[in-house]
Amino acid sequence: MSHSSPADGAAPLVARLVERHGATWVGADSVETFLAGDGDRVLFFHGDPVRFPEGVDVAVVLPELQAAFPGRFTVGVTTRADEDRLAARFGAQRWPSLVFLRDGRYVTTIAGMLDWTDFVARVGAALAMPTSRAPIALAAADAGPGCH
Repeated sequence: MSHSSPADGAAPLVARLVERHGATWVGADSVETFLAGDGDRVLFFHGDPVRFPEGVDVAVVLPELQAAFPGRFTVGVTTRADEDRLAARFGAQRWPSLVFLRDGRYVTTIAGMLDWTDFVARVGAALAMPTSRAPIALAAADAGPGCH
C-alpha cells in the first residue's frame, strides 16, 4: 500500500487550508460527497506551486475571504492527483481557480490572484449569482435524472 496523502504535491500553505482553516481535500473519490453538501461551496484548483505560484497567494487570501463572508461558503481543495480530472469536469482552465458551486451545481469561476477589493467584489457577486452551466458539458460526469 502506498503512503500517498491528499496533500502530496501541494504547497504547505495550500495544505494549511485543510489543516488549520476547515477546508476539505477533494479528489475523484470524494467529489460527490463534497457536492452533496448544502449551500455555497468553493473548489480551489491550486496547481503545481512551482508552475503556478499564484496558487499559494490565493491559499493565503482564501481564509480572509471566508472571514469577509462569514458562514457563506465551504472550501474544498483539489488533490493534485485528481486536479486535472476535476478541472475537466468543472471547466477550470486556469490555475489557480476558485470554482463556485451551489447545491451541487456550477455557479461561476474566479481565476487567478486578484487585488483584495476585486476579490471581495467578485466573491460577493458569485455568492449572489444563480447556478448555471459549467463552461463544458457535464453530461458524461453527471448523467442522471433531470440532465438535459
